[in-house]
Amino acid sequence: MSLQNFWLFLPACFALNMAFGPNNVLSLSNGARDGVSCSIIAAFGRLLAFAIMIAIAGLGMGALLLASEALFTALKFAGAAYLVWLGIKLFRSGPAQFSASAGNAGADAEAAADKLRRLAKQEFLVAAGNPKAILIFTAFFPQFVDRSAYAASFIVLGATFLLLELAAIAIYAMLGARLGALSGGASRFRWLNRISGAMMVGFGLALAFLRRPQS
Repeated sequence: MSLQNFWLFLPACFALNMAFGPNNVLSLSNGARDGVSCSIIAAFGRLLAFAIMIAIAGLGMGALLLASEALFTALKFAGAAYLVWLGIKLFRSGPAQFSASAGNAGADAEAAADKLRRLAKQEFLVAAGNPKAILIFTAFFPQFVDRSAYAASFIVLGATFLLLELAAIAIYAMLGARLGALSGGASRFRWLNRISGAMMVGFGLALAFLRRPQS
């Protein structure tokens, strides 16, 4: 891949990473509720899902998935249903309750690990259930791939995407932490949950109406 193509790829890719979608809403809400570190660590579930999708697209199976109306529709509605369910759950959730004590250090550590696993699973499922991600890797990446070194250039593009995604995750997590600090009281934090939940439901409904690309 030429250096010129790579420098064209970087800003276009980062714009996709920063796009306000369901995974970035998760980073925002997790950052507001649990802090920057927790939000970033949980988002590695998203990075794992994207890494798998990049591999699928690189092997050419992404195009087959998008070409299959049945598979595309099943993935689309499963992802949409999960987003709506997650949005309703977030909408109805109250402010986070923090209760740390020296005598409960082991229990607190176990609870924190369980929470991270749950949030990472959410990130993974939200990313994996969105066929638009496969579309990005299948339709966007090939525009910058060097045909004479297909595998190497696809790996470079994929690794760059994941690094830029991690940067976007950190930005949204820090924005969320800032919003959480500004929200102050429990009632205002509850409204932040409701706004995030409503947006998640909106993303789910929009995904349900997503049309399969015409071959």
